[in-house]
Amino acid sequence: MNTALTASRTGGKLAPAASRARIPARRAVVSVRASQQKRPDYIPNRIDDPNYVRIFDTTLRDGEQSPGATLTSKEKLDIAKQLSKLGVDIIEAGFPIASPDDFEAVRAIAMEVGNDVQEDGYVPVICGLSRTKFADLERAWDAVRHAKRPRVHTFIATSEIHMQYKLRMTRDQVIENAVSAVKHLKSLGCNDIEFSPEDAGRSDPEFLYQVLGEVIKAGATTLNIPDTTGWNLPHEFGDLIAKIKKNTPGADNVIISTHCQNDLGLATANSLAGALGGKGWGCFGHAASQPPLQRLVAWLGPPPLRTWLSQCNIICNSYSKGLRGAAIAILKGEQEQHQPT
Repeated sequence: MNTALTASRTGGKLAPAASRARIPARRAVVSVRASQQKRPDYIPNRIDDPNYVRIFDTTLRDGEQSPGATLTSKEKLDIAKQLSKLGVDIIEAGFPIASPDDFEAVRAIAMEVGNDVQEDGYVPVICGLSRTKFADLERAWDAVRHAKRPRVHTFIATSEIHMQYKLRMTRDQVIENAVSAVKHLKSLGCNDIEFSPEDAGRSDPEFLYQVLGEVIKAGATTLNIPDTTGWNLPHEFGDLIAKIKKNTPGADNVIISTHCQNDLGLATANSLAGALGGKGWGCFGHAASQPPLQRLVAWLGPPPLRTWLSQCNIICNSYSKGLRGAAIAILKGEQEQHQPT
């Protein structure tokens, strides 16, 4: 089945059908045909197709940390529905312990979007973020458990500066907290567990291998490696991912993902370096600090896609829907025609 999409330079949104005829000639109009290739069956700890890239969108969680980006519950639900229409694999819907409203928003998304199964069997994973505290974990699980594919994403810092001055914990205490969190989620019935060693980019690699190996044994299915402060250079981050994959016991049995911040402008480059190093998938969607989704899709796709995006000079953030949909569709299919002005 083929799907035709028409996108124009209208500030990152598809022009309504009735208004496309009025688009000035100076604007580029692109017609794209995307073949709907069958995506591999969703298995939390592996991807059977080595060429498939899972898209994890954190607009509704990390994106809200951008200045002026606070969303209402209804707005979150509306955005989640659009993300599902785009075919996003995992939607990180929020941080349920943060507030009653955030809990209700995540729960509503899990119940509605997380159960809207498409004809091809697709339904997005609905994810909630949680610290390693049991109360947080239980709140997050209670919010997402209504989805057909629920996930909880838990995290704890592993860099020396964070452990010493923020957590005031020893290395052994950090490992104990991480393992206990994963085991507690398992006991609640959660079988899709993502673990992040916060500030991994500045952590001792040997300690990272140890922490990650222990959470894998406890039941984690995804290891999310963040460059929390945007401190790494691409060659450093790519090397870190490759070494984690090589040196972490059990790494071949889980997904290795990336979460790169853009404080110093390297989020896109670091995400690509991480994908090359780990053959995993990326975390996109933060309007200010995550790599823009359309850039990652462009670089992960075939050369014609990069040409099309650069010639159209697309500018969009994590909330724009139309062109992001076109970009994802192109990644799954092929370019039909290009008509620059």
